[in-house]
Amino acid sequence: MHLTVCEPTDMSEAGVMEPSRAGGFLECGAGHSVACLSDAVVDTANESSEEESTGEREEEISAHDAVSSSTKTTEVLAEQSSNTHTANARRPNSLSVSVAAEPRVWTTQRDAEVKLRIGESGLAAETPLTINQMFVSAVEHFGDYTALSWKEGEQQKSLNYKEYYQSCCTAAKSFLKLGLERYHGVGILGFNSAEWFIADIGAILAGGFAVGIYTTNSPEACQYVADNSKANIIVVENHKQLQKILQVEDKLPHLKAIIQYKDALKEKRPNLYTWAEFMELGRDEPDAQLDEIIASQKPNQCCTLIYTSGTTGQPKGVMLSHDNITWTAHSTSNHVRLTDATEAQESVVSYLPLSHIAAQMVDIWVTMKAGGATYFAQPDALKGSLVNTLKEVRPTAFMGVPRVWEKMQEKMKSVGAKSSTVRRKVAAWAKDVGLQTNLTKMNQSAAAGRTPFSYHIAKKLVFKKVRKALGLDRCTKCYTGAAPITKDTLEFFLSLDIPLYELYGMSESTGPHTISQPDAFKLTSCGKEIPGCKTKLHNPDEEGNGEICFWGRHIFMGYLNMPDKTEEALDAEGWLHSGDLGKHDENGFLFITGRIKELIITAGGENIPPVPIEDAVKEAVPLISNAMLIGDKRKFLSMLLTIKCQVHADSGDPEDELTPEAVEICRKLGSNATRISEIAGGRDRAIHAAIQEGINHVNEKATSNAQRIQKWVVLDRDFSVNGGELGPTMKLKRPVVVKMYKEQIDNFYKELATPTTPDNPLPPK
Repeated sequence: MHLTVCEPTDMSEAGVMEPSRAGGFLECGAGHSVACLSDAVVDTANESSEEESTGEREEEISAHDAVSSSTKTTEVLAEQSSNTHTANARRPNSLSVSVAAEPRVWTTQRDAEVKLRIGESGLAAETPLTINQMFVSAVEHFGDYTALSWKEGEQQKSLNYKEYYQSCCTAAKSFLKLGLERYHGVGILGFNSAEWFIADIGAILAGGFAVGIYTTNSPEACQYVADNSKANIIVVENHKQLQKILQVEDKLPHLKAIIQYKDALKEKRPNLYTWAEFMELGRDEPDAQLDEIIASQKPNQCCTLIYTSGTTGQPKGVMLSHDNITWTAHSTSNHVRLTDATEAQESVVSYLPLSHIAAQMVDIWVTMKAGGATYFAQPDALKGSLVNTLKEVRPTAFMGVPRVWEKMQEKMKSVGAKSSTVRRKVAAWAKDVGLQTNLTKMNQSAAAGRTPFSYHIAKKLVFKKVRKALGLDRCTKCYTGAAPITKDTLEFFLSLDIPLYELYGMSESTGPHTISQPDAFKLTSCGKEIPGCKTKLHNPDEEGNGEICFWGRHIFMGYLNMPDKTEEALDAEGWLHSGDLGKHDENGFLFITGRIKELIITAGGENIPPVPIEDAVKEAVPLISNAMLIGDKRKFLSMLLTIKCQVHADSGDPEDELTPEAVEICRKLGSNATRISEIAGGRDRAIHAAIQEGINHVNEKATSNAQRIQKWVVLDRDFSVNGGELGPTMKLKRPVVVKMYKEQIDNFYKELATPTTPDNPLPPK
């Protein structure tokens, strides 16, 4: 598949489709027997049934054409009065529908519908489904298979797909009994759990919005999301998260109830429920109200809000439709070739923040599509327990943000440094064999079909043992995404025969847009589009770098109540502008080369993407944890650096003590430092000299004088989520860092003359 620069599909061919009446299932109620579920799948999904006769299909097409023809005049008038691409919404002929104002491809209103971007063929033309329809289909196919599994103490508990669906229906009825209104939010604030999933889907079935709230949010940030989504109910994990909501409760006019799903309540309050109390509310409620709401839902209506992390200004509520989620899950599972559970069940570990679309798509929706099992990690997963869960679960697919892979890399290097000389030599030899073999495969050279004998030996001696130690011995799909990853980390894992497949996308594209695959993989590329999606590069320069724009059924509905911001993101033709710069190689692989808003434009007018320079410094100086390039509207470039340090086990805050790997590096450089405080501000001459040497090395490869780093400083502490420098997915919050370290940055530019470095003598101004 080639990433093509192309125009959007002819909008007049797309249509908004209503789900067919969910008769069998809805009439039998949410208590539902297997027979009812079987009827539901036939009823709700028969538009795409392979048993539908050609004659019936032709009859339906003819009917659609008749509807389209009868409203031609309306369509022309609508086009004349609007700059936005619109077209007549086609509906099944069996429905008697009067011609109304047709939807556009975007909206910012919570109760509005959008025009689905349905293609003419292939996956882009798949029948639209609601969340309920997709879930009912999963229950029909995988009812007795494990859906969710978690540990309570030493006991492993689980729900199969039938029980999972029944729990979601019960939660939906409980939400309705508590007063959840249509198109109002259910905020969910807590670590990944079965209750999180059930609250999310229950909210959607009940006609509300599922709204994840980052666990690191302040009370004020929680208030903004809850108020913006008009949350009627907020589900919290524990007493700590409950306190955040209670602090702002009086500023939430739509809030009717709070539910705490872990631990006993420390105090009884009106409208505060335990999870057990909450589920009991709906258990014996009649099904009629829920059935009616489910029957009225359409694939082109909003069901989920994903709030951006708000690097600048307030977070935006990304409105995702039923079709956004169900279609993206279908196309993605198809693209990454997930095995259907009836053949061999896939398993994943849920630990990344579920308020982020990447975790929701992987852990909830794509896994559901294939009938996979989701296992929940412990709340301290990112503080060290994740590897234990991985070893217990042995997932078949695993998604890690770059920081997770970097932490694994650091730990393995630290353990390796303590090994015997013989073990270190064997490991070094095996890694060299692994890297060369995998690079050969990747480059698809003539030798790609012949794996060297040395590789098989290395696999037996080293690779298998490493995979087992990480809990990845069954994992055929290791992914990285949500933030940039360094080439060094990619090569490290590739050398251990663990290729990391990069995915790329946004909340606004319902998660993935491109994904690397075992047979379509290039180092530092984020792969090719998932089927049914298109890419174009806007305003490419002479090297082919342009803004990456997306098209497909995964494109969001709009930002809730923010028409101006929505029009900034979506152009007049409906293409989503990512804000990222990228280019294609000759084989259609997409490479991210920078971010427009992150571009540094120096006082001399040169445009400089910071990420490649930052990555080069981290590669040249392995002691560096984070590097941030400074220089926008400045006369020269400077850089803020942090050193690899230990992280507090409970809070996740960076500590003063260096990591074992960092200490080892210091020893090799002739330094006895064990703490950041012994290095920061140039206190350790050996480390200072080593960093300068690394930066000199990077400067030597600079494409212009303006791209050389002239000054740098080592900060007293590493960047962190709690500190505010990093977002929930470990992305650098550049505007925040600039404000926080204003004094250090100002010090770089106090001198009147342009500074010089030994290898880069510049004349004074």
